[in-house]
Amino acid sequence: MSNAPSQQGKLYGVGLGPGDPELMTMAAVKAIASADVIAYHCARHGRSIARSIAAEHIREEQIEERLMYPLTVETTDHPGGYRGALDDFYAEAAATLAAHLDAGRTVAVLAEGDPMFYGSYQHMHKRLADRYETTVIPGVTSISAAAARLGQPLCEDKETLTVIPGTLPEDELSARIAAADSAVVMKLGRTFTKVRAALESSGRLDDARYVERAFMDGERTGALADIDPASVPYFSVAVLPSRVDAEPVADPDPARGEVVVVGTGPAGAPWLTPESRGALANADDLVGYTTYIARVPERPGQVRHGSDNKVESERAEFALDLARRGHRVAVVSGGDPGVFAMATAVLEVASEDRYSGIPVRVLPGVTAANAAAAKAGAPLGHDYATISLSDRLKPWEVIAERLRTAAAADLVLALYNPGSRSRTWQVGKARELLLELRLPDTPVVLARDVGGPEESVRVIRLADLDPEVVDMRTLLIVGSSQTQAVARADGRTVTWTPRRYPDTGTV
Repeated sequence: MSNAPSQQGKLYGVGLGPGDPELMTMAAVKAIASADVIAYHCARHGRSIARSIAAEHIREEQIEERLMYPLTVETTDHPGGYRGALDDFYAEAAATLAAHLDAGRTVAVLAEGDPMFYGSYQHMHKRLADRYETTVIPGVTSISAAAARLGQPLCEDKETLTVIPGTLPEDELSARIAAADSAVVMKLGRTFTKVRAALESSGRLDDARYVERAFMDGERTGALADIDPASVPYFSVAVLPSRVDAEPVADPDPARGEVVVVGTGPAGAPWLTPESRGALANADDLVGYTTYIARVPERPGQVRHGSDNKVESERAEFALDLARRGHRVAVVSGGDPGVFAMATAVLEVASEDRYSGIPVRVLPGVTAANAAAAKAGAPLGHDYATISLSDRLKPWEVIAERLRTAAAADLVLALYNPGSRSRTWQVGKARELLLELRLPDTPVVLARDVGGPEESVRVIRLADLDPEVVDMRTLLIVGSSQTQAVARADGRTVTWTPRRYPDTGTV
């Protein structure tokens, strides 16, 4: 509310609810009754849904201002394009209302639903509220109306609600839908076919419900998959309701079974891609190392199968057996599933004849090397090699030869699985070997628990690498001859490897 002079009129943004006049609030009715001017937006035909909702409360002696949009589609010869044409219109409409307010008249701008939720009123508010006394009266949104008409909760317990405009590009729609617990997609009409495709590609089409003109004449609800795209008006929404009451799959169709190997990144939620979030949320079963499954939020109706970290083949076989019976299975992997992780184990078992018909997908995740490198700067800015120091699945002689070869080629080295309680000597041996080919001052990134509560990222000299501080939660990045380490004014030491080699000058 501004400190406007008393002779000025007052501005009301009046939320009218979804369409039924009985859903207007008492405050909305009072604001309309007290107004000198009733303003409402409309298309060129002059009709206004907002006015029709409030019609019984509008008196003949009140001044009516129709704020008529100059266009309703994104085709215009305006030099500023569609956005420029609308900006000019909003400026002119605001000037019209300002003239009434300056004359001391009270102005009520009518808005379907809620004035501050995808409403035209908000454009008036931004242009006028800093100059005139203003009150916004909230209204029942189309989201609340749709949920009421469906008779299904939108959100329960720890679920979050995502509101998405259907005007987004299809790939963006798919990503946001896939990552959502519950969702409402607004502004259907011409966007319906695109929204339907996004729901299908994100695996949510079967859950989606359709609501048209909630609490208006011509109301329609149903399964979104059954709706004819040609029949969809602008005043309709797609709803993905709460999944809290979802039940485990009782009698699954074998044709729907699949295995998706999902990379959760180095430490869970902040590192998940929207596609991975969607795969985890849509799975009937989660299979994986217990520690990694614990990173995934629990969802009602979903079954979790945790196991030890050393039974990868058995885990893969179990997941494929579930999928063969019709379950949608997410195999949960840390980091990126294709980098020293579960994708190889699943694909190896899936290549057996008995599983050849089971669909298997691999979704990427942020791997530990990239996470550690980003925290340290850009040490992987040029060519690099990724090597596991674990000799559980390959002989140390193979590891040592690969270290020598990569070091001789002057590659930056990302060293995974450097040590554990049962493997305590590999880091020391690797340091000795590398010091034969690298200078003692070579920068080494010592990154532990990146993204986790005990995150620690330090840059040290190769000669100072202490095996005692290295464990399985640590990743090492050993620089090349070109890698730089520079102390900055904020106390951090950052590293990077130039993209140019000094003798070639090429990128």
